[in-house]
Amino acid sequence: MSATLPLPERSLAVKRHLDRAGITAEIRVLPASARTAAEAASAIGCEVAAIANSLVLLADHAPILVMTSGGHRVDFAVLADSIGAKNVAMAPASAVRESTGQAIGGVAPIGHPSPLRTFIDIALREHDEIWAAAGHPHTVMPLTFDLLEELTGGEVITVSV
Repeated sequence: MSATLPLPERSLAVKRHLDRAGITAEIRVLPASARTAAEAASAIGCEVAAIANSLVLLADHAPILVMTSGGHRVDFAVLADSIGAKNVAMAPASAVRESTGQAIGGVAPIGHPSPLRTFIDIALREHDEIWAAAGHPHTVMPLTFDLLEELTGGEVITVSV
């Protein structure tokens, strides 16, 4: 991993958000894509479950952000029940880009044009350090669960059984 490579434009927006929040998390540029939890874990050298996947979903047709552990899949019925939605579905790529300003595979939990209603998988609490995308498929940042919750204002929920 290299912190000396220049940050992509979308990662600079994430860095500005971190700076404004007084957070010193280092955004790292990976030599290869980290679009999947497995790719990111391999590049970082951590457990897949410590990867905080950023999923933009549509809950009753409104975009939401769900930060989930890379160690399991979201059960849409469990998620819908946890957040009080009638219907939860994957957002199309165009909705992801529109709501976050970022591409699928690099969506950060922060740095969006407007904050998204955010939910955080309680399973991420099991890790002292978690890794989230930082606005680009080649960038990641280390966070703690508490910091993720603070930065996003996210509600901690159960996303799978």
